[in-house]
Amino acid sequence: LTAAFTAAVAVLIVACPCALGLATPTALLVGTGRGAQLGIIIKGPEVLESTRSVDTVVLDKTGTVTTGRMTLLDVVPTAGTDAEQVLRLAGALEDASEHPIAQAIAKGATEQVGALPAVQDFENVEGLGVRGVVGGREVFVGRSRLLEDSGQPLPADLSKAKAAAEKDGKTAVVVGWEGQARGVLVVADAVKDTSAEAITQLRALGLTPVLLTGDNEAVARSVAAQVGIDEVIAEVLPQDKVDVVTRLQDQGKVVAMVGDGVNDAAALARADLGLAMGTGTDVAIEASDLTLVRGDLRAAADAIRLSRATLTTIKGNLVWAFGYNVAALPLAAAGLLNPMLAGAAMAFSSVFVVSNSLRLRRFKPLSANRVNDADVSRGADRPTAAVA
Repeated sequence: LTAAFTAAVAVLIVACPCALGLATPTALLVGTGRGAQLGIIIKGPEVLESTRSVDTVVLDKTGTVTTGRMTLLDVVPTAGTDAEQVLRLAGALEDASEHPIAQAIAKGATEQVGALPAVQDFENVEGLGVRGVVGGREVFVGRSRLLEDSGQPLPADLSKAKAAAEKDGKTAVVVGWEGQARGVLVVADAVKDTSAEAITQLRALGLTPVLLTGDNEAVARSVAAQVGIDEVIAEVLPQDKVDVVTRLQDQGKVVAMVGDGVNDAAALARADLGLAMGTGTDVAIEASDLTLVRGDLRAAADAIRLSRATLTTIKGNLVWAFGYNVAALPLAAAGLLNPMLAGAAMAFSSVFVVSNSLRLRRFKPLSANRVNDADVSRGADRPTAAVA
């Protein structure tokens, strides 16, 4: 009777599911905590499973692969048109827009011609440009399609200037009024210093990078070549980005999307894994599964590595905890474990699970530049209305 009672007590002790209860939450706690230290916000445990199977990463160009800080480089007026007038009217109209290209034009115009006139009847033509009345003239600024859709071809001299700018990887914006193109503004964006390294790291994780942009094919190819991306999807309207993600998923791919703008939000939500740059908009961040506070694309690779490491740790913890119970219960039932040994084994199992989870604290980013507090805090100084 004593032996039976002792065995029963030992079984009760061994059967305590402490280790199983600790297996998942401890790994999640340590993993998300380490992610926060690195500027990576993991929003839920379901994100971890997505990182395991993802095989394609779609990257928005402006603000993700590039800095998103456009600069006005040149003004090319058509014959008989004053360059200063082109810049003044375009700058006034673009000053009412929040797009990075628009802000670059408005800033350049203010610096070169001074105060800008007021705008009336401002209209944003999604994905194409803007229209409005400036100084009594109906002005439009944007893609050449905005002019061509109304049946007016781009003059030969402006078409040549536009093609030359795009060949050099720059963005050409058409300016016109009263239904006629009057000039081309040339703006450029710089590729982030860390983007090429980030693409290499993503490839090492088995992911195929795809560059997605509303910009023209020539500019997109130029940026892609600089960072090592082979597949480019260009001239995509903002509302069509989600369709691109859906099409890739229909091809059997598990898609991660990295973006920062309002126009990326739907695609981030539709993707199997959405990663938002912390320097982007609140809408994009809300729609994402992971937030990269630093705005550094290398953090995308680190986020996927950390999520996969956390998932592996959880599975290891569960295997250990389950294996411990499977092995120890028969021994306890057979009377081969006294209650003291059973208690020690149960405690050891819990300690092992916690210790295994704490190993995630040693996770380090691949990049040579270590994260510091300044890097993370800069993520808080992000604009709330930038559109990529």
